[in-house]
Amino acid sequence: MPSLSRLPLAFARRKVLLVGDLVADHYIYGQTDRVSREAPVLIVRYESAEVKLGGGANVAANVRALSGQVSAVGALGQDEMGKELRRLCTESGIQLDAVSGRGIETETKTRILAGGVSTTRQQMLRLDRGQRGSLPPKMRRALARQVESSAQGVDAVVVSDYGAGVLGDEVRDVLRRLAAAGMPVCVDSRYDLSSFSGLTVCKPNEPELEALAGHPVRTQEDLLAAGAAALKRLACRALLVTRGRHGMALFDADGGVDLIPVHGAKAAVDVTGAGDTVIATFALALAAKASFGDAARLANVAGSLVVQKPGTATVSRDELLEELRSAR
Repeated sequence: MPSLSRLPLAFARRKVLLVGDLVADHYIYGQTDRVSREAPVLIVRYESAEVKLGGGANVAANVRALSGQVSAVGALGQDEMGKELRRLCTESGIQLDAVSGRGIETETKTRILAGGVSTTRQQMLRLDRGQRGSLPPKMRRALARQVESSAQGVDAVVVSDYGAGVLGDEVRDVLRRLAAAGMPVCVDSRYDLSSFSGLTVCKPNEPELEALAGHPVRTQEDLLAAGAAALKRLACRALLVTRGRHGMALFDADGGVDLIPVHGAKAAVDVTGAGDTVIATFALALAAKASFGDAARLANVAGSLVVQKPGTATVSRDELLEELRSAR
């Protein structure tokens, strides 16, 4: 991979803007050895806890780990998790341009992981907290103005939509203007990809592509038809479909289709946040003037590395370079 191996060397000179849902991934670890008398549930004795950058914040963390410069725009509450995310962003070198307001609760996913004395901790429960519905109109307008301001001087924009209500019409209008002006705008939307038409690149996984197509994607013919239809419907320049153990499929507006096999032979350890790594690497590669094809292949390699790590994780530029060298 001679051309790909040089690409990450340009990352440190590129700046990416992350727009989207900033999530606190809150982990509680404990030990369990008996069932409660009150109900048929396990009793977990608390051991420790930690908070990691999740959602769009994890995309920003991946850009930073790859040595790119990154700023993040989203909404945070004035609660403890909001304070913790601010601290983690500062610690990670992420410039945070978040809007805040009374009554806004930071999007938080609390996972309880427990096990016996000598066993691996397993996730038992996840509790989600955060904003229900869209932000108030005043905050939506403030967020759109912040996106427009923060986009000045960046090389690419990544949109990370986890359904927390941050990305309203006002922000999407700004993103479309940026894309129309030639800025690479890459979007990863968990539940509402169809509302992000007119941007540069859309990145669904296969279930999200099926939702767009309205039918199952079981064969290569299904994939090709669904991808072409989604590309037309979303009016984007490229569509990157992540396919798990089957790799990726890249569709472009000129009719090109590139089926990219999965990189490496190791089985995935944990796919949590793998899409964040993929979209971060892809956008940073576009920021470094890579083609859609090279950006997708580099993102494919980065994705294969991050699924070897447990929990929410990132891939560093050195790890990516080492993998590219060993794959020659």
